[in-house]
Formats: sequence, structure tokens, C-alpha cells
Amino acid sequence: MDTETTEGPSEFWNSFYSERERVWSGKPNPALVREVETVAPARALDLGCGEGADAIWLAERGWTVTGVDVSAVALSRARQHAEDAGVASRVEWLERDLAEWEPEGEYDLVSAQFLHSPVELPRDRILRRAAETVAPGGLLLVVGHTAFPPWARHRHADEAELPRAEELAMTLGLRAGGWELETVTSEEREVTGPEGQKAVMTDAVLRARRVRAA
Repeated sequence: MDTETTEGPSEFWNSFYSERERVWSGKPNPALVREVETVAPARALDLGCGEGADAIWLAERGWTVTGVDVSAVALSRARQHAEDAGVASRVEWLERDLAEWEPEGEYDLVSAQFLHSPVELPRDRILRRAAETVAPGGLLLVVGHTAFPPWARHRHADEAELPRAEELAMTLGLRAGGWELETVTSEEREVTGPEGQKAVMTDAVLRARRVRAA
């Protein structure tokens, strides 16, 4: 039965990551690889970096990365994985609550991969704030579910339907000028749940480039 947790973000996610030694596969998200692998490396921000697979993949390709997550448990693993991969010097790990954190400086890539949470998370506000940090000519890449998987233990009733890429672009003001929308699409993929359940999920993929001043 899906229930809404009353834990705070740090408590919830530390508990979540403590349930097992490794939660995610250790591989970068496929949409990130596809959308960024040919982009020249510069400075990147990875929002909700978890155990660090995306940030490490970027660092291995020459990016200087800031990975941000609320879970100290996840970040401890991310640091170790970066050490093991030989890219620790290219990644800065920050333990921050994204609902309160204010990014500093500009980034040539801002990536938010599946930034969803069963505890309160002002996702649109976080993404709007992050978009403001994208440097001229830089990229904003947001990938997310359009609906939670059927086995989800925790989902809010008002989040049963999550935005598609076009809807998110409108919400973030990316249609109002100053941006070029390069990828606005939905993708289906087969996934396996924690007890072997099978489902087809639809992901929203939004890649937008900040227009350089004339």
C-alpha cells in the first residue's frame, strides 16, 4: 500500500540508502549518456546525485562536476566510487537539501535525473533556480518519470501524473525566450521492480540550451 512519509528529506533518504549496501546499478542514466556524450566537457552540476554514477561518468569524460544530494550515506558511497574510478579530484560532493540550497556561479551543464521524492520536494522551484545557473550556451537536462511505477511504496496522491517534457518546459519558462529546446520527448523503457515485477515506464526527456547573447 502506498503511503506518504512524514520523515524529513535527510532522515528518509539516509534510511533509504541504508537499507542495502548499494541501491543503484552504478551505471550512468542512459538519457544522460545519449544527450551529453558528444558535448565538450566543462563545468557540470548534478542535482540529486545519489551514489554518484552520473557525476563520475561526467568526470571520467573531463567534466568538473558538483554533485549535490541530501543523503550523507549516498554521498559517502559516491566519494568512494569516485576514488575507485580515479576521478575524485574532478568532483565536489555537497550534502545539501535542494529545497533550501542556492547554487553559486554558472554551469555549462545542469543535470537532474529522476528528481522525485516521497517527502516534500518543490521540484519546479528547484529546477527553475537551477536553470538560472546555466551559462550562456550551456545545457539544462531534465529526465523524469511521467508516472510512478506500480509498485511504488510511497507516492503522493496529487503526483500520480507527473509532467511530460513539453509541460515541464512551459512550467520552467523555457518557451518564453532565451532558450532553444533541443530534445522534448517521451521514451518508454522496460523496468524491473524490487520483487521482480515487470513494467513499461515512460520517461520525459527535456534538453534545453541557453541562448548566447547576440
